[in-house]
Amino acid sequence: MITLSNNPTLNPVPMPQDDDEDPRNGAVEANDHAHQSPLKKPRLTRPISEPDILQEFSHHQQGFARINNGSFGSCPRSVLSAQNTWHLRFLQQPDEFFFNSLRKGILESRAAVKALINADDVDDVSLVDNATTAAAIVLQQVGRQFADGSFRKNDAVIMFHCAFPAVKKSIGAYIGPAGGSVVEVRLPFPVRSDEEIIAEFKKGLERGKINGGRVRFAMIDHITSMPSVVLPVRELIRICREEGVDQVFVDGAHSIGSVPVDVKEIDADFYVSNLYKWFFAPPAVAFLHCKNSKGLVDLHHPVVSQEYGKGLALESSWVGNRDYTPQLVVPSILEFVNRFEGGIKGIMKRNHDGVVKMGTMLAESWGTMLGSPPEMCASMIMVGLPSRLCVTSDDDAMSLRTHLRVYHRIEVPTYYQALRNEDRDPKDKDGFITGYVRISRQIYNTDEDYHRLKNAINQILEDGKICSMLPVE
Repeated sequence: MITLSNNPTLNPVPMPQDDDEDPRNGAVEANDHAHQSPLKKPRLTRPISEPDILQEFSHHQQGFARINNGSFGSCPRSVLSAQNTWHLRFLQQPDEFFFNSLRKGILESRAAVKALINADDVDDVSLVDNATTAAAIVLQQVGRQFADGSFRKNDAVIMFHCAFPAVKKSIGAYIGPAGGSVVEVRLPFPVRSDEEIIAEFKKGLERGKINGGRVRFAMIDHITSMPSVVLPVRELIRICREEGVDQVFVDGAHSIGSVPVDVKEIDADFYVSNLYKWFFAPPAVAFLHCKNSKGLVDLHHPVVSQEYGKGLALESSWVGNRDYTPQLVVPSILEFVNRFEGGIKGIMKRNHDGVVKMGTMLAESWGTMLGSPPEMCASMIMVGLPSRLCVTSDDDAMSLRTHLRVYHRIEVPTYYQALRNEDRDPKDKDGFITGYVRISRQIYNTDEDYHRLKNAINQILEDGKICSMLPVE
């Protein structure tokens, strides 16, 4: 039986010391004695073995090369067991659960997240369903500022063109009707350096000043979804501050458990990350950090409940009768990750090194290249597909993805990148590369998963097939 503490002041996260900086985010101050960071060397419980890992994920469908953790994440059996304990506690006595357990349990999880991300105040941390919900919370506030005249009609919101589709739709839904304009910055891809991204972002900020307007709000990905690249968020935010951008929202949907997240160093006004993608939570739960939340009186959960007006953290903790168990298992997740040498930081290094190794293996086998330098990826990396596959559209990319799932039992996202008639368009020995796979690496993956993908693509080429010829049913 897994026993969970209901003590909201308990900090379940150990506090070792480690001054190493990670170029993909930044280190925690070594002399910050008021903060205990779980990214430092954790206290080991019972160390985990490879057979233990296999057992923790034995509920995954057997026989599939599951190299798409980035889309839906994964949850180990021990955390699912803890979730089931919470489920039963509610079903056995709902009133006791609601009045005595729920709020305390959520507060304990929020306190654990506060320590994990180096936040100042637990009231700055809210638990919501996912990054899309967090974007709606913030964007409805931004939309009101356009509608009530706080922002002018020719002011703008800036984002990268490859922002997550649901977030782009939210910007369209909340900002456009209120009179704001949107500046889309094209992410250079394949990308060679942070400087390329920074240069394009600066151009976008200048476009936002046309007709006397200014950029009021920036939506910046920490790790873009497709194509997947780790962005230089701290530098982009610094530029926003210099240019007078009012608020910066970082969509770190893929970040927690994949790269270090220190919200003080990142210094965004809002930062969201899904706990179920790379931090082993069951779906669906994410944290939204709001800097100086006590001053944000106009920030509300879109579902209005009895907690309305008591601050976003409390509003988010009760939105009616629903399943709150994903928000309650954060302490159990920490128990799981602390079984690994180095804790979550060790897992991040293991996954990063593994995905770079396997991405390099695939690129060498196919005669292609990686979509970004290794230091610009986390636990996912883009790998160019051979030009002979003739990935010439989004439909071709989806056909290849479906074919790999149905005929080769491989789950991997595919991506089409149109040519831009520039020197940067990549080539292999047969032509221009316009197709990519996004491979993920999580602790349950083995090298064999990626060799299966390598062999499947090579077999398609040996058979003389191109994407438009592939069976998908």
